[in-house]
Amino acid sequence: MGQQINFLKVNHRKISDDEIKAILSKYSLSSVLKLPRIKIKDKGLVDLEDISLGNVIEISRNSFAGESKYYRVVVE
Repeated sequence: MGQQINFLKVNHRKISDDEIKAILSKYSLSSVLKLPRIKIKDKGLVDLEDISLGNVIEISRNSFAGESKYYRVVVE
């Protein structure tokens, strides 16, 4: 059997301060606390290093319709 590719795989990554500023500006947000939340113990964050409260995570989802990006602030 050949290797199967999961098109629905969700990727998480911690974004930089410059990227955070751009996102806040793009969505007219005054603070990262206005973003939806993700818990620090979320299984999607297990493989990421140096994650702490207040970090912003970019979540990328691929589908047949294309890629979608979501942003979440890390909370307890």
